[in-house]
Amino acid sequence: MEEADKKIHVALACGGTGGHIFPGLATAEVLHQRGHKVTLWLAGKDIEAKAVAHTPWQKITIPSKGWEGGWRKAHIFIWNYFSASRRAKRPMRKEEPDVVLAMGSYAGMGPVRAAMQLGIPVVLHEANSVPGRMVSYFAKNAARVGATFEMTRHELKGKARLHLTGMPLREDLAKAAVNKVENTEKNRPFYILCMGGSRGASALNLIARRAIRDLFIKEVNIFVIHFTGQADEESVRTCYENAGIPHYVAAFEPNMTPWYEKADLAICRSGASTCAELSAFGIPALLVPYPYAARNHQYTNASEFFRIKAADLIEERDLEVEWLTDYLEGCIYTPERLHRMRNAMRAWAKVDAADQLADLVEEAARNG
Repeated sequence: MEEADKKIHVALACGGTGGHIFPGLATAEVLHQRGHKVTLWLAGKDIEAKAVAHTPWQKITIPSKGWEGGWRKAHIFIWNYFSASRRAKRPMRKEEPDVVLAMGSYAGMGPVRAAMQLGIPVVLHEANSVPGRMVSYFAKNAARVGATFEMTRHELKGKARLHLTGMPLREDLAKAAVNKVENTEKNRPFYILCMGGSRGASALNLIARRAIRDLFIKEVNIFVIHFTGQADEESVRTCYENAGIPHYVAAFEPNMTPWYEKADLAICRSGASTCAELSAFGIPALLVPYPYAARNHQYTNASEFFRIKAADLIEERDLEVEWLTDYLEGCIYTPERLHRMRNAMRAWAKVDAADQLADLVEEAARNG
């Protein structure tokens, strides 16, 4: 069998959060379709069980915890890290993967350390512009590092064999993004997509719903799509219903495709997955970074899109109802600006990121 045709066994450490699980599963699907064996290495978090329930791959759980409580509790994190590494080593020897792919979460630290001690090549993927602790720590000894943002290369200061793969998207999203056609229907409402991340964002929800209400009072033809998180769903829906605003409100939406296809503008956080999905669908955005993100990475993510004129950026502390109302009205009545932003979004996108990361994994497994 030619080396290029050899099937490999990939240990995929993608536990922890949805921002790591779903890109990991998208890459796992590509590797599976290429005939490779995939084993999922998880951290035992609640979100994982639902996310991987219907996947066909073997699962190995190595309980892991992130850094909590600042430096005063550093010793707890260190103890958990070495414990996870010891627990990972035995199944790692038994499973004998050809390569380990870790999606940047703390949940991969144990399996990555075990793999490196056993001489198994490791590929890391960093979702955000500013790398987290796991990638920063292991990058210099990794066989390859995949990244979503070019800035990551600067942050790692040449310590890694870095490749700009992009952020892996689910196959259904990637296909829909490629096939999206800009809607030119006359008298169509302007679709505003508002979302604050998987758990919502109360401050963003409050200001956005009031601004959208004030915009509607001006008789602007709009439709609002608002994903609120569990806590604010009822209050946001009631606000729109009382004002008579056409809307779709949900705490969480598992099927984003139809809404991304409709959206003319997004008001949202700037996590890596959100940024990648918006860019793939060419949706201009007002990015409001989560102010407490580790190393302020959401602000840095948003800054990249602001730099290329694909999105606007405002910090949450500066966001006000009157300003947002004026901003939205300005966007609606300057379609040529939104068109330029849409093109800049699409130019940044890497819709084939899962394939590119899978290529990197194959290369590391075969060449080290």
